[in-house]
Amino acid sequence: QVRLVESGGGLVQPGGSLRLSCATSRIIFSSYIMGWYRQAPGKQRELVATITSGGSTNYADSVKGRFTISRDNAENTVYLQMNTMKPEDTAIYTCNARWVIQYWGQGTQVTVSS
Repeated sequence: QVRLVESGGGLVQPGGSLRLSCATSRIIFSSYIMGWYRQAPGKQRELVATITSGGSTNYADSVKGRFTISRDNAENTVYLQMNTMKPEDTAIYTCNARWVIQYWGQGTQVTVSS
C-alpha cells in the first residue's frame, strides 16, 4: 500500500520557520514529481512547490524566495523549508507524488499566528 506521511506542521509566529517532511513508501520515489499543495479555510487547494526527479523546482509566486522544496531520493522523502512565514501561509499542507498516477498524503496543519 502506497503511503505518503507528512510531518512537521504546527503553530509558528509570523516571521518564523517550519520544515515539513513527507515520507513515502511503496513507490519508485526517484521517478515521481513530488509536490506540496495547501488549502486554507474557505479556499481552493493551491500548488505551493514541485520538484522533479532531476531536482528542477517550481514555486507559487506567493512563496518564492521564502520556501524551498528539496528531496532525498535515498530516504524517499521530500521536504518543504518555510521561512519568513506569514499569516496567509496558514493552511493544511499536503504532499503529492505524481508520475503515471498520483498519490496524496493526509495533510498537516500549519498555523502562522502571534
